[in-house]
Amino acid sequence: MRSRTSQGSPPVTIRRAVARDAKRLTRLVRGSSAYTGKYASAVAGYRVGPDYIEAHRAFVAVGADEDEGRVLGFYSLVLDPPELDLLFVADEAQGRGIGRLLVAHMRSEARAAGLDRLTVVSHLPAEDFYHRVGAVRTGTVYANPPAVPWDRPEFEFRISPE
Repeated sequence: MRSRTSQGSPPVTIRRAVARDAKRLTRLVRGSSAYTGKYASAVAGYRVGPDYIEAHRAFVAVGADEDEGRVLGFYSLVLDPPELDLLFVADEAQGRGIGRLLVAHMRSEARAAGLDRLTVVSHLPAEDFYHRVGAVRTGTVYANPPAVPWDRPEFEFRISPE
């Protein structure tokens, strides 16, 4: 899938993640400014390994005009139970519509897999983003210290048939 993001931005391609993307995806997660301060512990030891990429429907957004395409963002769709497990956009690429593009792609993949809905447990700073891309808040996932010492909003994406 090749698409333009916001006006004036270079084109972006979404492709299936492969094992050699693992280190780049791990760096993207660990380096996210959304996970600084009190949230840093949530991603400090996080790893997106080749095994994770093989086990899930993981897709990356890459700059279409760059050698080997710099990873601008990625998402991971779990089919059973249906869940958007990870969605990250590189700090320097935010505001260009890449998150929206990834969500549209995820919806298409979910539809193709026969899903009619899926959940996402949001990081608190991402709550507004999920509202803007059409997710509906369905509840709260309560803190589970020490792994996650804060409550998180839970959303649902409804996947309409084409």
